[in-house]
Amino acid sequence: MNTQSGIDDNTMLIGQAQIWRYLYGAFDALAIRSCIELHIADIISNHKRATLSDIATGIDSPSINLDGLERLMKFLVHRKVFDEEDGEGERVYSLNDCSKWLLCNTKMSLAPFVMMFTNPIMALPAYAVTRSVKEGGAAFKLAHEEELFDFLSHNSDINTVYNEGMESATNIMMDAIISSYKNGFLELKGSLVDVGGGTGVAISEIVKAYPHLKGINFDLPHVISTAPTYDGVTHVAGDMFEAIPPADTIFMKILKNCQKAVPKETGKVIMVEIVKDQKGDDPFKDIRVSFDLAMFTLVSSGRERTEGEWEKLLSDCGFCRYNIIKIPALFSVIEAFP
Repeated sequence: MNTQSGIDDNTMLIGQAQIWRYLYGAFDALAIRSCIELHIADIISNHKRATLSDIATGIDSPSINLDGLERLMKFLVHRKVFDEEDGEGERVYSLNDCSKWLLCNTKMSLAPFVMMFTNPIMALPAYAVTRSVKEGGAAFKLAHEEELFDFLSHNSDINTVYNEGMESATNIMMDAIISSYKNGFLELKGSLVDVGGGTGVAISEIVKAYPHLKGINFDLPHVISTAPTYDGVTHVAGDMFEAIPPADTIFMKILKNCQKAVPKETGKVIMVEIVKDQKGDDPFKDIRVSFDLAMFTLVSSGRERTEGEWEKLLSDCGFCRYNIIKIPALFSVIEAFP
């Protein structure tokens, strides 16, 4: 049987189901947020295998809604966040390769990033995307009346949440970079400055692994003011859009004013960036497209690029050649040479 437009009913049903999935997709992120707030992964980890009663007992609350907890767990099991099996009269839950990333007390955890990204302050700009398309400007600024980093500079609570989220993502990223880009760091000499380095997690990991390098962490004053002390790392406050400290090598996640800050003959800029159209199949391919929309929503000048767009940008900035190095991560390493 066909619809009036001549399209098969089953095809239309599949399309309808797809819209319903997108509509309720927001609950995926919020259910994971609740899982972290309730420390469910940590409770299960402590028990190795935990019943619903075990989880309820571990949650810090005098009046647990057991029905609500069970329904949350059913949803998370359905989404393959946790594993479930029959126990002796009660379902038993265990961690899997997904939920291990939600543990709160481990260095390699996405829990702080989830808490940052799903924070209402960070989520509100999504409701301003329509206005952003119509009028221009970042959705974050339309929602909060100032740019993201200006907002963070005088709102200490969300600034802490943001820094912790970025640190957790950086820990994961640096683990992949240090294991997959060994030769790139071994051949470097002298100083290495991380532009937009946050609280210094990335540069500290590099210097720890490659102590022959002198590390400089460069970021905005309100970020540097909360940065801890690391051996071999000097924190420098400033604005990357105005000037960058000179160095033998620049390691960065934002490209601006870098070509003139490195030696022309021996210097290079190392970027950790998303390359949207990478060939081959990997588990992050779809996420890179979503990441670009997130950047559009949060930062006025934020965008993710294809390799062709990177080639043009680097050429326009005065770099004569570049290399893109795939690593087992959402991001790639890009080397740019002046």
